[in-house]
This record gives sequence, C-alpha cells and structure tokens, in this order.
Amino acid sequence: MWWEYITYFINATVLAAALRMATPLIFASMGGIFSERSGVINIGLEGMMLTGAFMGMLVTFYTNNPWIGLMGALLSGGIVGMVHAVAAVRYKVDQVVSGTAINIFAVGFTVFMLRTIFDVAGTSPAVPRIRTVALPIVRHIPVVGEIIGYQNPMVYMALILVVVVHIFLFHTVWGLRLRSVGEHPKAADTVGINVFLTRYVAVITSGALAGLGGAYLSIAHLSRFGDEMTAGRGFIALAAMIFGKWTPFGALGAALLFGFADAVQMRLQEVGIPRHFVQMIPYILTMVALAGFIGRATPPKSIGKPYEKE
Repeated sequence: MWWEYITYFINATVLAAALRMATPLIFASMGGIFSERSGVINIGLEGMMLTGAFMGMLVTFYTNNPWIGLMGALLSGGIVGMVHAVAAVRYKVDQVVSGTAINIFAVGFTVFMLRTIFDVAGTSPAVPRIRTVALPIVRHIPVVGEIIGYQNPMVYMALILVVVVHIFLFHTVWGLRLRSVGEHPKAADTVGINVFLTRYVAVITSGALAGLGGAYLSIAHLSRFGDEMTAGRGFIALAAMIFGKWTPFGALGAALLFGFADAVQMRLQEVGIPRHFVQMIPYILTMVALAGFIGRATPPKSIGKPYEKE
C-alpha cells in the first residue's frame, strides 16, 4: 500500500511537471545570481517577472508570434532591471526598498495596462504560445524520455542557461570580474575594473532573465496573462538562489525541489484535499528551507553596500 502512495507522487509524470514548474524559477534565480554576485540585492525579481509576463503576452498579441513576444519580455525585464540599477548604483537608494517599489509598481502597472488596452479585468485574451517539442532520440529512452523528452523549448533553454551561467561565472575573466565586484569592489576598482558599469550590466541582465521567466508563464506554459500571475514565484526564485548558495547548479537543485513541491500539490488536489490548503505547500517549503538554511548561507561580502569611489 505504501509503495502505491510513493509511486503516485513520485513518477515520470510528476517529475516532468516538476521540471515545467521549476522553469520560471530557474530563469529568475539565474538572474538573481547575476545581480547579487555583483553586490546588488534584487528583491524586485517578482516585479520583473510580472512585467515580462505581461509584455510577452502584449507583444505576442500584436505580432502573433510568441518568439517575438519572448524578445519583448526580455527587453522589458531589462528596462525594469535598469531602473533598479540606476536607483541602487547611481543614486544609492536602499536596494531592498528599490526592489520592493518595483514589485508594487509592476502589479499596478500590469493591472492598469490590461484594463486600458483590452478593457478586461483579470485575464487577457488568448494569444499564440510556444509549443512543446519532442527530442527525437531522448523521447524513446525509458523514464528519462517521459521526463525530458517532450517539453517546452523554454524548459531546455532554462537548463542550458544554468550551464552557460556556471561557465561564465567560474571559467571566464568576465565572471571573475563580476564576482570580484561583489566581494571586494574597492580592490576590483584598484586593478581597473569599472565597478559601476559591471553592476549596471549585472542588474540589467538580472531583469532580462527574470522577464523571460515571466514570459514562460504567459506565452509558453499558458497562452494568456492574468493579474499577479507570477504568484510569488519571484520570491521563491530568490529563495532558490540563497538555498543554492548563489551558484547556478545549487539554484537549479533548489528550483527543482520547489517545482516538485508545486507538482505534488497538484496531485494532492486530485485526491480530494482542499485546494487552498495544498496550494500553500510550495510556500511553506520555501519558508522552512530558508529558516533552516539561511544562517549557513554566505552571501557575497559587499552585497547591499553601495560603492563610494574615492
């Protein structure tokens, strides 16, 4: 009997769903790594994701092409990231306050624009979405093929992104410079690294990647935008980044864990457990993970500290 319960919640179908649920978290957490490795806290991931979700849908609506919509989400997320960068780097605003303001603004902006452009409240009209694809050889591999053999292209993009970010951070000169700015900006400045420019680029990149995570929700996972559709995923991505010790593969593992919790809560709804109760599971797991782990996680030494050039 117990084995039946285990296989009901841990099987190829659930793991495939976990990978889909983890995808927006992967994009946003990779963005968070860029920003925070440079020394800038990015609480605004939620707002950047929400903006990307809306703009991805909007550009897709007018172009009828979700891939162009994806570029719109990338650009809009980068613009919001630039706002955060200017506030945090140029004007040295408290980075938590700046990120929080972005989150609040994004909610109001997307609701206002949805009602102004489409004259609807809550949900946008349906738009074309990025369709799932089958990997020719992988899909025929037992179990593995069921999990990753038939997924949305953005799922594969997210997994490739993790590898690219890891190589960039730990195996390139540019990655070393980025990390040095987040650890010892004064020392980095001394050897000729432009601290301000590095942080600008990192935070803008962070916003762009978070925008892609939001676009996944509106034009890949679904085919429409809904009010506050990110539903706290930006904060969960932030938790995944911390849980993963600001490393790409660590954040990937944490995102998959939270994605699995999301997939399990959908399974629990099928067995009659109240929907509102089981929907709390991913968020409870996030709080438990952070409460038990954040004390042992060591962030970049200069995170949250504006740099004053002498």
